[in-house]
Amino acid sequence: MPLHRRTPFLHLVRLATLGLVLALLAGCGGDDDTPRVAGSPITEAEADVLAQALYRNHQQGGADFVVTAPFAEGALLTLTGEVDFARGIGRAQAVTSYPAEQDRPDDTRTLFFTADTLWLGDVPGLAEALADAGLPPAGYVRRPITTVTQGGTASLIDVLVQLVPALSARQPDDPRSFLERDYTWQGTQSVDGHLASVFQSGTGARTSIDADSKLLVQYVTRLSGQHFDVTVTLSDHGARDIALPADTDTVDATAHPEIATALGL
Repeated sequence: MPLHRRTPFLHLVRLATLGLVLALLAGCGGDDDTPRVAGSPITEAEADVLAQALYRNHQQGGADFVVTAPFAEGALLTLTGEVDFARGIGRAQAVTSYPAEQDRPDDTRTLFFTADTLWLGDVPGLAEALADAGLPPAGYVRRPITTVTQGGTASLIDVLVQLVPALSARQPDDPRSFLERDYTWQGTQSVDGHLASVFQSGTGARTSIDADSKLLVQYVTRLSGQHFDVTVTLSDHGARDIALPADTDTVDATAHPEIATALGL
């Protein structure tokens, strides 16, 4: 379905199931000094860290995040913000950059989100649309988050704002479940200056865990049916207090579908 020209960064992607996308893997180094070959099976100690990874995020309370999604040749969608894992609330600036040959300026939105609702700010044409509809001024449009439409697609923005809070769990997983699957050790890498161990799932998703803190610092996955990887990088773990936009500064797109139609939302 074509997208409205006012919101070019809301590209549609196929999403067979969000649960598949959110199957998180994590790991740490082995217990001995024997050199390992990339692709080696995980150890029991690493399975324990895997089992605690999402729970640790919940215990920490929140984190800063950067999400990158190179959805087309030379085009990149980047979300930069923070998430309250305890309450499942986040805010971010979404910036879409385009290939140099297109000579297009970056497209920027301000986002707030919960498990089922998305607020969009800095929407071009919002003030005019509200005035034309006889509605009071507002800085944000609020609408439900779309999971999968009847056509089997979902907005990339909707997918990403669901992915970030899902990197948290209220209780640990069973370590045995990680030993029973095709999890492999892939070596180490530096993430924001911190040494991290990298593990890969049988489906190709890669997770990096800080070697010292055992906190999740990066998760890379390919969305179902797509040709590009989405990378989520977490930093500065700790409690967050995020206030959602006030109702007086928000127009409800469900109650006013004419606004959503006019803005292509």
